[in-house]
Amino acid sequence: MNIRRSVLTTALNLALGTALVLGSSAAFAQKGETVKIAWIDALTGLTAATGQNQLKGFQFLAEQFNKSNPAGVKFEVVSFDNKLSPQETVNALQAAIDQGIRYVAQGTGSGPATAIIDFLNRYNERNPGKEVVFLNYAAVDPSLTNERCSFWHFRFDADTSMKMEALTTFMKDDKDVKKVYLINQNYSHGHQVVKYAKENLKRKRPDVEIVGEDLTPLAQTRDFAPYIAKIRASGADTVITGNWSSDLTLLIKAANDANLNVKFYTYYASVSGTPTALGSKSAGRVYQVGVMPFENPAARKLMDEYKAKFNDDFYTAQIYNVYQMLSAAMAKAKSTAPVKVAAAMSGLEVPSFGGSVTMRKTDHQLQQSVYMTVWQKAGAKPFDYSVENTGYNFRNVRTFESYVASTPTSCQMKRPAGL
Repeated sequence: MNIRRSVLTTALNLALGTALVLGSSAAFAQKGETVKIAWIDALTGLTAATGQNQLKGFQFLAEQFNKSNPAGVKFEVVSFDNKLSPQETVNALQAAIDQGIRYVAQGTGSGPATAIIDFLNRYNERNPGKEVVFLNYAAVDPSLTNERCSFWHFRFDADTSMKMEALTTFMKDDKDVKKVYLINQNYSHGHQVVKYAKENLKRKRPDVEIVGEDLTPLAQTRDFAPYIAKIRASGADTVITGNWSSDLTLLIKAANDANLNVKFYTYYASVSGTPTALGSKSAGRVYQVGVMPFENPAARKLMDEYKAKFNDDFYTAQIYNVYQMLSAAMAKAKSTAPVKVAAAMSGLEVPSFGGSVTMRKTDHQLQQSVYMTVWQKAGAKPFDYSVENTGYNFRNVRTFESYVASTPTSCQMKRPAGL
């Protein structure tokens, strides 16, 4: 396993070095330009901690890539608080456009993401030469790269169906799983988690019984004790949840307070606040499916630098891939013009932490490895990282190569003339 990490790290360093050499000779058209990215997500309310962490991640990696990137550009992040509202998102997007910003990043909530896609489809068609590109780093509703797919939208996270494909492939071999309870947030992502969990378990583990199902209001529930009582009464041995931020933190806290001894299969257990709630009681029984390779040496180096600066944890690998792919596309296009950069990014392959990642041209869904991790006590190096200073961390238990988690698309993408 150490040999594999070493090979991946060496390959990443070589690939980055090659990209920098190529960029230095090909990027004259945009070298030295400042590229502004409008970051639009929630900085207030119950999900504020998540937003603040991810904004710092964007700002931190802008500093890192400003030191060296294939296009020779400088990145500047301009933040907007959308209060988790689609309408506030559109207002912020218009304000960013009025400031001349041509790249927008968002990830917290598929409702705001849908609003951005719908707005940009209309805006870009009516404003040739002033187009805007959407860099979606965490909104995971599969419809965004299926029936709602757009040339202007690029998703850097694995979508809900991809993560469930990996999660249930892992669960297939866990014979202790017999009765499953589904608790999710009452919006598109939560509905999709339920849909794909049922479909995948029926196909892979038809013996598993779904013994309960709840949908809770997004970022509004403060006491999950009644739901924990329902889970206990159902006889469930396993919970599947796509909850994130306060809705997962408070769910886990209520489970631990009630000494509910079941497994949790999650999407977002590493998100700010939840690791502290996990504590020692969750060791060995809370799993997370995601795209962050916590044990990769290059990723660990970034995590250590981020923690030293902010006393916080970097857990959103998608942000790294945004900068990696965006700068490579600008070098390839020899331009920062959104139309040219979008065309260059469509189908582009770049090195990342766990090997190369590819922006699938058909639907602009990033194809990448997916990881199953489990919460457990930190050990000796290189497993010594302490998440939220708890003395615990997420240990990789299985890696799924990109083709395993990849799911088909129904996208019929409308592209600008000539592209």
